[in-house]
Amino acid sequence: MRPSHSPAGFRPIFRIAWVFVSVVFVCGVSPGAAYRYKDSSGQWVYTDRPPPPGQASQSVALGRGSGAALRMVVEPRSTDAGVALVAINECQCIVEFAVKAQTPAGQKLGRGTVPPRSEKVLLDVGAADVPAEIRYEYGYVVGEPGAQHRPTQPYRVPFALAQRFQVTQAPPDAVTHVDPSSRNAVDIAMPVGTAIYAARAGVVINVAARHFRTGLNLQSMDEANFVQIMHDDGTYAIYAHLQLDTVRVKPGQRVARGEYIANSGNTGFSSGPHLHFVVLHNIGLRSESVPITFAGLGGASVTPRSGQPLTAY
Repeated sequence: MRPSHSPAGFRPIFRIAWVFVSVVFVCGVSPGAAYRYKDSSGQWVYTDRPPPPGQASQSVALGRGSGAALRMVVEPRSTDAGVALVAINECQCIVEFAVKAQTPAGQKLGRGTVPPRSEKVLLDVGAADVPAEIRYEYGYVVGEPGAQHRPTQPYRVPFALAQRFQVTQAPPDAVTHVDPSSRNAVDIAMPVGTAIYAARAGVVINVAARHFRTGLNLQSMDEANFVQIMHDDGTYAIYAHLQLDTVRVKPGQRVARGEYIANSGNTGFSSGPHLHFVVLHNIGLRSESVPITFAGLGGASVTPRSGQPLTAY
């Protein structure tokens, strides 16, 4: 089976929540543990179950924050006029939010862009409209709405120079890349532990580094390690399915084209070791992928195609 993935976890997050205008208590989650060992082919295997008897293994401690830790949420706050729904953006980039609240007076809508690492009132709910609890839903998309993809040169192939790996899925093929956020994504098969380099300069806006599970089940959907880098034109790249605990960049860090960022892996919804690379932009509360080309021999542009080898120059 060709390595493949589901874009779940990288699309806008929409949620419905009942929120009481009172004190909220949050329960903590205890850290877990994982094991790692090498299989018969020499590849590292990560699992939450003890390995077979007699198999030499190492314990891997998993602390809190095993996924992306940035808060991009909408929360209610008391005001002199009643209650306000406030968007909180901890990302190092602009984020667009939308919120819909159901009140006794009817449905109310709010929408707006929130600057990096800041907050903004999206919706004022008047005192007369405030019931004992407020039912609301919200969504967000990272990036300035309407950002245009304007790279100054083809993207650098995201692995070491002179290495060659096969593209297993690229447009126009759409085996698992079937929605707008993944339609122009590229999957490249490579061994776990292959060094990954930034294909374009930018600022790291989000990472996930502590996942280890893989498989074609629902539990794996949101458990891919990734690095997300915002480019100067407002588009952003996602490097996904990375190896546990190998991400070497952090949010807010500016990286250069060709800078080492992590190792490839096989985490999340995946049928085999590979790198999922995609460039997206916010077209207005919706992330949409854009077509890309890579730099080839002599600076020529190379359009990735399924089944073809891709060489880094």
